[in-house]
Amino acid sequence: MAELPDELWRQILEIGVKSCGLTYKDLCCVSISSRRLRRLSDDDCPWSHLLSSDYPSSSSSFPSSASSSKSLYKIRLERDRNRKEAAHRRAVLRKESQIAEHYRRLGELEERLMEETNKLTTTLTELSNLRTVREATVALNVWQPEVIRVRQKQIVEQCSVSVDSRSRTLDMELKLCKQQIAIFRKALKDEKQRLELAKEELTSLKYHPLKDHKFIDSSNNESCIKRRSKDVINSKVKQLRST
Repeated sequence: MAELPDELWRQILEIGVKSCGLTYKDLCCVSISSRRLRRLSDDDCPWSHLLSSDYPSSSSSFPSSASSSKSLYKIRLERDRNRKEAAHRRAVLRKESQIAEHYRRLGELEERLMEETNKLTTTLTELSNLRTVREATVALNVWQPEVIRVRQKQIVEQCSVSVDSRSRTLDMELKLCKQQIAIFRKALKDEKQRLELAKEELTSLKYHPLKDHKFIDSSNNESCIKRRSKDVINSKVKQLRST
């Protein structure tokens, strides 16, 4: 490899970029392999081709202070990265707002369910009292001791509405309460499922493999990068020789 002239190395890098075999990451990996490859990989030609292929319609938006195609590519890459990070933050905020809305709906549904449950309990209590009144009305027509008969009469006189009509009304209200409770329970279940799904989506949005704080041996990492760079270079040399 050291015997190859600089011009041949420039052609290898240029062919690698033009054939879409080398990306900007590959060029950066090649540049850390040796001082010579660092100097050659900073050449303007491969970076100019990368700039025109990756960002074809944005060359006019670059500042005139940038001196080389590599600098221009770096500026555009930083802009693109900042745009993606901003879009990611907006997506996270939207998902967090959606989770807050799910919690609000859950609170409303639980409150409505509690109201219907209390209404059901009240209806059942009133129905039980009406049954007692009905039993007392029947007991007045049956012979029994005077003390018990007076008590049954007091129970009947305390009820100022028709027992039968009120019982029918309460039966309908009881059925309606049960239906409403079933609806609210199903809505609660569905809302909890949507909440869990939104939480999973938020966790997936916030996850980033590069933020996994695990110890990495930098020497081994650099050696892997160098091996990869040399493999890429060797394959391009073989391709060039075959042509």
